[in-house]
Amino acid sequence: MLVPGLASVTFRALSVPRVVDLARSCGLWTVEWAGDVHVPVHDLAGARDARDRCADAGLSVSAYGSYYRAGVTDPVEWPAAVAVATELGAPRIRVWAGTAGSAGTSAGQRSRVVSAIRDAARFAEDYGIRIALEHHRGTLTDTLESANRLHAEVGHGSVVPYWQPRGGQDAASAVEEVRTLLPRLTTAHVFSWGAGGGRDRLPLAARADLWRPVLAELARDGVDRHVLLEFVADDSPERFREDAAVLLSWVNAAAG
Repeated sequence: MLVPGLASVTFRALSVPRVVDLARSCGLWTVEWAGDVHVPVHDLAGARDARDRCADAGLSVSAYGSYYRAGVTDPVEWPAAVAVATELGAPRIRVWAGTAGSAGTSAGQRSRVVSAIRDAARFAEDYGIRIALEHHRGTLTDTLESANRLHAEVGHGSVVPYWQPRGGQDAASAVEEVRTLLPRLTTAHVFSWGAGGGRDRLPLAARADLWRPVLAELARDGVDRHVLLEFVADDSPERFREDAAVLLSWVNAAAG
């Protein structure tokens, strides 16, 4: 089943209560909480507050969206991220695979990223938390080949992939990427960009050609996966409401 939700980083300017209210009023089911503004590392009270507000609104917490850069961030910071995720009730923590793309990363740098991801996964596993690798340019998941290789190199069962499209990506390559990352793919960040990338934000409906087949692929095996809205045009709550209605209609169609 596809579980529609909101990545809170979409609205850095909104408070935690407003993010919760927006997600609830749009008929969404879950929130991924951003670690750079809404639930910072070390803010255990804030994590509990976000968790309780979600529970009161009938929302789940899909993940803790950390900005932990494996192989770059000091590992002494990791236990604090796990502690916050535990208070938040998050089943997984989003982690970034370094700070450089695969083509510009040396073998030694790649090895450090791999080891850091593996160490993070081993630590978090004791708390029942999985590691989710952000699928993003400027990291070792910038291509499908590098992402697959990275998961094989890490070799830990609790490390799982995220996915999101590139700006202007065609539907066929998007479906191929999603299909290749299944069945372990847990989450897609859902947005529509033109060829200009993040500077060219479109209404979600503008990329129905991409998202309808991708969502159908994500739903094909019946496994629960999160589909989280992100990067709304103009950072506008009203635009977000329109995108949420579109996403819900697509999720219902995929379920049917």
